[in-house]
Amino acid sequence: MPDVNPDQPILILGGFLITEEAYTPLASWLQTNHGLTVKVVPSSKIDWFLTSWRFGWKRLLDRVDRIVHELKAQSPTGKVTLIGHSSGGVMLRLYLGDKSFAGRIYSGYRHVNRLVMLGSPNQAVRATALRALVDRLYPGCTFSDYVDYVSVAGILDPNGEDASWFSRNSFQISYEKIMCDADALGDGLVPLDSAILLNSKRFVLENTAHAGLFGRYWYGSPACIEKWWPLVVQAN
Repeated sequence: MPDVNPDQPILILGGFLITEEAYTPLASWLQTNHGLTVKVVPSSKIDWFLTSWRFGWKRLLDRVDRIVHELKAQSPTGKVTLIGHSSGGVMLRLYLGDKSFAGRIYSGYRHVNRLVMLGSPNQAVRATALRALVDRLYPGCTFSDYVDYVSVAGILDPNGEDASWFSRNSFQISYEKIMCDADALGDGLVPLDSAILLNSKRFVLENTAHAGLFGRYWYGSPACIEKWWPLVVQAN
């Protein structure tokens, strides 16, 4: 089990079509409340559209790798904590890997000792080709000797007052598409069974939406960060 220093730097990779400014509250909360060095991987909607192909993943993971090396030089442990939201969490699992991808071998497990995944679709009955590739190459917590894997999943009542009109009208379609179970529990986009990576540490948050589009409170809302970050730190 890796020993993670809670004071080490953090890098955040966001989710599909969500640009970095959406993670400013998360970065600011970690900086203000814990004095941590936090950076968010720059990403545009075009960057995310390009992730339908391998070269699009490589574009973002190359940025991850560059920033990780910058942060580890400032780290008291020489290691970095990664936080990935939604698709970002799945992509960071690939970054940890030691196999060639689009001409690169990142071996992020050498530089990172904790990966926190927020509502990431880790397992899916119907996955995109690249997400399925990640689960095939690196099932579960492949690098658990080096990296502390933490899954944070949300449960949103689609009929509750904090759910958005969008999530009320789309959650069953999404759950059916991902896990073939329209009646599953989930955060309005990703079902619980998909978000909890096999054999990882797991924390389930009530009244938590996948993103701002899906409800009043999501993983990056201060009210939710106050719940999951202490759990992550205490789990070491």
